[in-house]
Amino acid sequence: MFEIDRCPVLLLTPSGRDFAVAQALLAAAGIDTAACADVPQLGAKLADDVCCAIVADEALNGVDLAALSTWVSSQPPWSDFPFVVLTRRTGGADRRPMAERLTRALGNVTFIERPFHPTTFVSVVETAVRGRYRQFDARARIRELHEGEARLRTALTAGQLGSWTLDLATLTLTASTTCKGIFGRGEHDSFTYAELVASVHPEDQERMQAAVKRCIETGGDYVIEYRNVWPNGSVHWVDIRARVVRDDLGRIVQLVGVSSDITSRKTAEDQLRRLNESLEVKVLERTAQLEHAHQAVLDEIRQRERTEELLRQIQKLEMIGQLTGGIAHDFNNLLMAIMANLELVRKEVPPREKAGRLVEGALKGAQRGAALTQRLLAFARQQVLKVEPVRMSALVDGMSDLLERSISSMIELTIDTAGEVPFTMVDANQVELAILNLVVNARDAMPDGGAITISVALAHSSDDGELTAGDYVRVTVSDTGTGMDAATLAKATEPFFTTKEVGKGTGLGLSMIHGLARQLQGALRLESTPGRGTCASLWLPVSGSRAAEEEMPNKSSDPASTEAPQIRATILVVDDDPLIASSTSYLLQDLGQEVIEANSGEAALEILRSGREVDVLLTDFSMPRMTGVELATAARTLRPALPVILATGYAELPEGAEANLPRLRKPYQQSQLLMEITKAVASRH
Repeated sequence: MFEIDRCPVLLLTPSGRDFAVAQALLAAAGIDTAACADVPQLGAKLADDVCCAIVADEALNGVDLAALSTWVSSQPPWSDFPFVVLTRRTGGADRRPMAERLTRALGNVTFIERPFHPTTFVSVVETAVRGRYRQFDARARIRELHEGEARLRTALTAGQLGSWTLDLATLTLTASTTCKGIFGRGEHDSFTYAELVASVHPEDQERMQAAVKRCIETGGDYVIEYRNVWPNGSVHWVDIRARVVRDDLGRIVQLVGVSSDITSRKTAEDQLRRLNESLEVKVLERTAQLEHAHQAVLDEIRQRERTEELLRQIQKLEMIGQLTGGIAHDFNNLLMAIMANLELVRKEVPPREKAGRLVEGALKGAQRGAALTQRLLAFARQQVLKVEPVRMSALVDGMSDLLERSISSMIELTIDTAGEVPFTMVDANQVELAILNLVVNARDAMPDGGAITISVALAHSSDDGELTAGDYVRVTVSDTGTGMDAATLAKATEPFFTTKEVGKGTGLGLSMIHGLARQLQGALRLESTPGRGTCASLWLPVSGSRAAEEEMPNKSSDPASTEAPQIRATILVVDDDPLIASSTSYLLQDLGQEVIEANSGEAALEILRSGREVDVLLTDFSMPRMTGVELATAARTLRPALPVILATGYAELPEGAEANLPRLRKPYQQSQLLMEITKAVASRH
C-alpha cells in the first residue's frame, strides 16, 4: 500500500453521495482528504504540498476557471499538479469540448466516469499521489543541485587550490589532498579538525578559534592568515577563506572553504621589513616584490584560464566517448546485416570462383570491422576496474589492427611479445586503453615519422620503494621521437600537464595511466632523452594463482568449426530494426528453423499470449518502450520455461540492466547463432 505522509487530497463534490463515497474509499486506502465547498475555496487551498484534487464535473460547469488556470501555469518547473475529474455517463456529444476545456485550464487531468468501480477510483488516485511524490523527489534533487553549485561557486570565488568542508554538528573535517599538503600531511594521512587545531601555532590558536566562532555566530565570511606547525617541526603560513552553508531552516550547518600556502609571501615580507635600514634598498626590494606579486597574479590568471580550458576539453572528451559508443553500437547493427547476408550468399556462390572470393573477402572485412567496433565500445564504457587474469602478450597481439590504424603511414610499428609470459590480474579494457594512449603519445612525438616498438617481457623488482619485490610483466612502448628534458619528464605524469598545443591534449593521459598502474599494484616508468625518443614501461604484477591460468578459456577453438547437433525449433525473433530481424530470420530459415518475427516487445507478447508454439525467444536488448531484458521478464511470466537469448551490440549492458540470460554478441555468425539456439532448446528439455 502507498504510504501517505501529510499530503492531503482535495475533494470538490457538491452533489449526491460522491463526497462521502470518495472520502471513505480514500480513507480505507490510507489517503488523507480535505473538503472544498466550491471552486474559489479549491483554488485557495491549492499548494505545492498538496497531492492532487478530485473534482466533480458539475462543480466546474459554467464556472470561471481563470484563477485555477493561473495557478497551474505558475507552478514551479518540478510541479505538474494532477486533477481527477469525475464525469457523468451521458449519450450527448458535448463531452469532448468540456474535456478539452478542462485540459487546457487544468493541464494534468484524468477523467473517471461515474458510476466508477471502487478499485479503479482508488488506483487512479494512488497513481496520481505516487506521481506527485515523484515530483517532490525531483524538487529535493533540484535543491541538492543548487546547494552543490553554491559550494562550487564559493570555492571558485576564493580562487585557491586546497579545498575543505567542516560539518559543524560533528566537527568532521573533509580536506582535499592539496589542503592536507598545505598542513604537511600526505594524501593518505589522517587529518581531523582536532589535528588541524593542534597544528596551529600556539601564538595564533586563540585568534584562529575566535575567527571561526565569529563566523558561525554572524554568518559572515571566514578570512584569516595564521601559522601552522608541520609534523617535522617546520613553520608555515596559510591563508584560509570560507563561507557558511545553511540548511532549509536557515541554520548554519557547514563551513566550506579553500586554503593556500603563503609561506613564500610572508617570508618575503619579513625580509622586506628587515631591509628598512636603507631607503634605497627598501625601494628596490619593494619594487621587486610588487613585480613578483604582479607576475604571480598574472600567472594565477593564466593558470585559471588554462584550467577552465582543460575542463572544457575533458567535457568534450566525455561527449566524444559517449558518441563513440553510440556510433559503434549502430555500426554493429549494420555489420550484423552485412555479415548475415554475406554468409548466406557465400553458400550460394562456388568458393573458388571470383564472386566467391569477393564474398569471402567482404566477409573478412566485415569481421575486422566488427572487432574494431567491439574495441570502440569497450573504450567508451565508464566503470570500475574489472580485474581478471590476462596474458599480456595475447592482449597486445590482439590490438595490432587498432594500433596500426592509430598511427600514420610514416611510422613503423614493431610488436615483440614473448609467448611464455605469465598471466597478470588486470582490467583488460583499461590496459588496452593505456597502451593505445602511449602509442598515440609516441605518434605525436614523431610528426615527421619514425619507429614505435612495443614489447612484452617478464621482469623482476627488488623492492625499490615504488614496486615491491617480485616478478612483473613489463609492457614497453618506445619511440624515436623528440624526447623530453629532465624538467618536462619530472612533470609528465602530473594531471593537466601537457606539452601539446591547446586543443590537442588534456594532460590527463599519462596521469590516468599512472593511476591505473598504481591501482593494479604496479607502476609506470618513463625514460627519455631529448632528440632520441622516449621509453614508457608499464609494470604489472604477475598473477600468483595458477588456477586462474587453468580456468582461462581456450581461445584457439573456433566456434564455427564445432558441429552443432541438428535441431528443429520455432524461434520468435524480436528486433525493432527490420534489417536485423530479416537477416537473422534468413540465417535461421537457412538452418531449417521455423521463424516468427516481431518488431517490438509488445508485438512479441501478443504472439505469446495467442498460444502459438514458440521454442526459443531471441530478442534484441536495445528497443524503444521495452528493452530485451524487460521483454524476457514479461515473457517468462507468460511462459516460465521459455528459453530467452539476449542479442546485444553493447560491450557492457547499462547499469541495472543485467539479467541471468545467455547473451549473443552482435554481429554474430550463423554457427554462433545455431550453437546458442541448440543450448537453449537443450536447456528446455
